[in-house]
Amino acid sequence: MGRGKFKGKPTGHRNFSTPEEMLAGSSSRPRTFKKEEAEEVVEEESEEEVEEEQDEEPEKRKGTSGLIEIENPNLAKSKNLKAKNADIEKTTELSRREREEIEKQKAHERYMRLQEQGKTEQAKKDLERLALIRQQRAEAAKKREEEKAAREQKKTEARK
Repeated sequence: MGRGKFKGKPTGHRNFSTPEEMLAGSSSRPRTFKKEEAEEVVEEESEEEVEEEQDEEPEKRKGTSGLIEIENPNLAKSKNLKAKNADIEKTTELSRREREEIEKQKAHERYMRLQEQGKTEQAKKDLERLALIRQQRAEAAKKREEEKAAREQKKTEARK
């Protein structure tokens, strides 16, 4: 029978093996935990032996790659290098996009430095506008003071 949209949780379907089943080996639960640990120890030892053998033997290449050494720029190089194989003094070449991005950042920093010093055209225009605005504000402030002084004189004359 259909249950509808929602299905029940499978928590009620747990099967536990009895100690007799475990001893007999007919348990449905896998008994691989101790075996896996033992296999890991054996694998570690075999990896060390393989690494020692690799140090002694040069790399074997398949096909014609062993005969001809080429520099193919499109060839996918292995990204993960071991620390002992890494060449510390070798500098990695940047891609075109990375170089352009770095150049763009440097140019922007240079422009901003010149902008702060007021040496660019835009900075000169901004400084001219700023000077004009300061002059207008000073004139407006002076005019307000004169009007205020004139009002005070009128008040004093009206009182007399």
